[in-house]
Amino acid sequence: MDIPHDLNAIAHQEKTLVFPKFDCERAWQIGAQLREMAFARGAAVAIDVRTFGQRLFFAALDGTTPNNSAWIERKSRTVEHFRCSSYAIGLQLQQQGTTLGDKYGLPAAEFASHGGAFPLSVAGAGVIGSVAVSGLPQREDHQLVVEALCAVLGQDFGALALTRESGA
Repeated sequence: MDIPHDLNAIAHQEKTLVFPKFDCERAWQIGAQLREMAFARGAAVAIDVRTFGQRLFFAALDGTTPNNSAWIERKSRTVEHFRCSSYAIGLQLQQQGTTLGDKYGLPAAEFASHGGAFPLSVAGAGVIGSVAVSGLPQREDHQLVVEALCAVLGQDFGALALTRESGA
């Protein structure tokens, strides 16, 4: 995996996947899209869509545990704090050889720099919430969220997807 390439791709995803407006119905569409995709693929994931301060959609598919919900909380908190995807934060820290705790003093029990939580952005307002998935390897969690957002926003996932890892 090429970290600088992925960081550039994620920045492009975050700039492109912006909603003209956002409400509870849109949150339901995102959550339902994610659930449908995960169910069709047999992926045991938990799904969360929230504005900061209010959960609007949650689903846990068969095979998940309370641990998946805990990961969602930690990854979503990271998006809320940094206003960018948890995967981008994790890659930046990996590149710098540090951790959330060492660099920012953020406790691992409350924050996670693993992929799977993506910012919900609204044109003219900025980041207002997050979409999170937990249950797959972190890069796949991230990709699943981006794919669902592309479907809901009518964007081409092929143009926004992270390239396959070497040997994958």
